[in-house]
Amino acid sequence: MAHLRRRLAWFAVVTVALLAAVGMGFLSYRSLHVPFSHRAADELITIEPGMGAREVVELLYERGIIPNRYPALVYLMLNPAGRRLQAGDYEFESPIAPLAALEKIRRGAVATRRIMFRPGLTIHEVNDLLPNRPANGKPDPALLDVRLIADLDPQATSLEGYIFPDTYIVPKRATNAEILAEAVARFRRAWTPELRQQAEARRLTLRQVVTLASMIEKEAADDAERPLVASVFHNRLRKGMRLECDPTFIYAAKLNGTWDDNVNNPAHRRLLSPYNTYLSPGLPPGPIASPGEKSLRAALQPAQTEYLYFVLGPGGRHRFSRNEAEHQVAVAEYRRLQRAQRQTLHTQLINKK
Repeated sequence: MAHLRRRLAWFAVVTVALLAAVGMGFLSYRSLHVPFSHRAADELITIEPGMGAREVVELLYERGIIPNRYPALVYLMLNPAGRRLQAGDYEFESPIAPLAALEKIRRGAVATRRIMFRPGLTIHEVNDLLPNRPANGKPDPALLDVRLIADLDPQATSLEGYIFPDTYIVPKRATNAEILAEAVARFRRAWTPELRQQAEARRLTLRQVVTLASMIEKEAADDAERPLVASVFHNRLRKGMRLECDPTFIYAAKLNGTWDDNVNNPAHRRLLSPYNTYLSPGLPPGPIASPGEKSLRAALQPAQTEYLYFVLGPGGRHRFSRNEAEHQVAVAEYRRLQRAQRQTLHTQLINKK
């Protein structure tokens, strides 16, 4: 009888222990799914290469991202796939469940930033978008690192024209040099063998193509206009006419520090600069902005026209002309449009008072 009581007591102890273990296990597993608020949401947490599961869990616990290290350790012990944790810099929103934090590291969902370089940006405008640009307002030295394009353009003195317009998703800790290297690599992919062959057929260097494309990028109102604008520049070059492209004197004035945001200021057209195509014949000495792929193609695939002039017309599109007489009619229409717009603006201002 005593022996039976001892066996029953032992059985009860084991049962309680098992129930307690199951209960603790359930609570621990449940705790892995409960979002936990922490104070490290704005910090980058670095998982170093070679760190084991225990070290990763310990780091998350020390930084306050998970409330308890043991449930996470048990989970990783029982889930071999979950132990494949990837090195990198991570951000953990608050609140976040411990299991979600571990899953983020397992997937390698490192912290990133989005940088968009629009078509037509100069290197100074690109500089304003870089995350760690110099505080003194000067261009980041990486923008002047021509080693990235020395084989493509031995004459280059900066990356002007070769920072390909695109949206880049980069690691949060990526340096400006790494970001620009990716943008130049993207340009190299856009400069296809097909385009190289077309440039050779036209006896144009890459630098000349990019320079011409940058002017098209700054002038064309939309994709449909790019080949037409390109045809005007090609026709004028063939006839030995000056290109008279407004964005070139704007670029020259900005380089000279005299740009006043007034495109109609006659002083800009008189500025002595190799970039001012109102005075200097041929193409400018280099690109004036970053052209997109469509402008690169337009520079090498212009429309077949007799156009020699273009000027803004209604709706923000350009009117193209074959001769001076047609152009002067279009210019007069443009000036009438400008006067009407100024009068409308003036009337609106008066009515608001």
